[in-house]
Amino acid sequence: MKAPKLFVWSLLAFWPCIGVLAGTIFEVKYESQADAKVAVVQYESQADLCVYVVNYESQARDSDALWYYVNYESQADAKIVFVQYESQADIKVYFVKYESQAGWKKSNPFRGRLRHKAG
Repeated sequence: MKAPKLFVWSLLAFWPCIGVLAGTIFEVKYESQADAKVAVVQYESQADLCVYVVNYESQARDSDALWYYVNYESQADAKIVFVQYESQADIKVYFVKYESQAGWKKSNPFRGRLRHKAG
């Protein structure tokens, strides 16, 4: 009986780390406010993630690479700040013209954590 309880408690302890980022994005002004620091790169080959910005929130669900920007911080699942230098970034992104081009290009600790939260 102790093993399942320990497992549940360990899941609860790490729950804030799961899904820190999601499809609904709000851009903050300061790094201290952000869940992730993002650098926009000039070429797709430099990117960790190719991002396509969607028109509707429902399109951003279940994909790290489809972002929907919200107007208010309280609406966002993820707060990001754009940084000038790649060396400052948690994620390097390249914005693509077509949804079919969006997706992860390189391994990154944030992989799987940019999805819309359930519920």
